[in-house]
Amino acid sequence: MPDRRQKLHEVLCGVLGNRNAYFQPPETVKMKYPAIVYELSGIPSLYADGGVYLSGRKYSLTAIDKDPDSPLVERLAALPTSRFDRHFKSDNLNHWVFTLHY
Repeated sequence: MPDRRQKLHEVLCGVLGNRNAYFQPPETVKMKYPAIVYELSGIPSLYADGGVYLSGRKYSLTAIDKDPDSPLVERLAALPTSRFDRHFKSDNLNHWVFTLHY
């Protein structure tokens, strides 16, 4: 559902305060930081009466920032259905990975 993803994109841009949200960016894209990179990671479904009753989308979000105390982390953690998964550092950038059902 592209409309659902576009709405999520706008939410993430609002969290960032800029347009540095990227959906499955190719390696050739030069990202600006702070940024959020996100991708579809699942389509959970609820079943009833032998069929799919309700389905949603699960996304993996990665917040990327040079600042190890980035305020972006708190804003993503405050989103409904957001769950923090892990943190790692790569290329002198901090990465916080969240799971979000949207």
